[in-house]
Amino acid sequence: MQSVTAAVTDDKIKTVTSAVAGTKPAQDQNFVVVPARHPGRWVVIVLLFFVAAAVLRSVILNPNFQWAVVGHYLFADIILMGLLTTLWLTAIAMLLGVVLGIIVAVMRISDNPIIAAAARFFLWFFRGTPVLVQLIFWYNLAALYPTYAIGIPFLAPHLLHGSVNDLITPYTAAILGLGLNEAAYMAEIVRAGILSVDSGQAEAARALGLQRLAAMRRIILPQAMRFIVPPTGNETIGMLKTTSIVSVIALSDLLYSAQTIYSRTFQTIPLLLVACLWYLGVTSLLSLAQTRIERHFSRGHLRRSR
Repeated sequence: MQSVTAAVTDDKIKTVTSAVAGTKPAQDQNFVVVPARHPGRWVVIVLLFFVAAAVLRSVILNPNFQWAVVGHYLFADIILMGLLTTLWLTAIAMLLGVVLGIIVAVMRISDNPIIAAAARFFLWFFRGTPVLVQLIFWYNLAALYPTYAIGIPFLAPHLLHGSVNDLITPYTAAILGLGLNEAAYMAEIVRAGILSVDSGQAEAARALGLQRLAAMRRIILPQAMRFIVPPTGNETIGMLKTTSIVSVIALSDLLYSAQTIYSRTFQTIPLLLVACLWYLGVTSLLSLAQTRIERHFSRGHLRRSR
């Protein structure tokens, strides 16, 4: 009886010693770890493969898609000029939106109630009305103000004057409509990024003698960038697609160029496919650039993805 008790005690001691040392007991070292089986995953993969193959075969072999027409117009001069207009509008509208959005975000968190109220009114108006309505409104601004005059009151009130129709061209209306609407959304993105930075950073900056704007530019905004960049990338991709609505004011963007062609040839589906292929290509490049920028600003904060 004593020998049996001693053997059990020795086994317990060995088990505890192995656990403390980080090794497995001798009898556990012969175990084989078998990963869990997931047959359902393979069933779903096979189904997705067959569905994708069926859809791809239908798209390629369906003569109604007219892939020869798509290839003919894919690099046509009018399509490429419309693509350049789309890219140019996206860049200008996003630049205006980001710059004005930062200004409005800083105003929104200002301690001055008048400045904060003005920022809230800007957000209320431009986020509360559809961008298409804003675009048409700017395009028809001359109906409200036929002429404009800029000068120095009581001294030279008419230094610059002229017709608003000459000032508000389709390009100007598109930039104002897209840029101001984007600024309202970017202001909230920037404000969320600023508020994500610990308040101790601002207090440390003030303790070092930095002014509020200097601390915002050199301390707060650089740390907030990793929270601002992802939604800004999404807004840029969204802006690229939103530029298609400028076709309502006869601006020759990518979609309007495709519409110009199929209004003559009645090849609607092939020309829409041409526009879709270019939109997909540019958005893919923007997504890759967004990923690289996110990794740059997330260094030291996130684990490198596989």
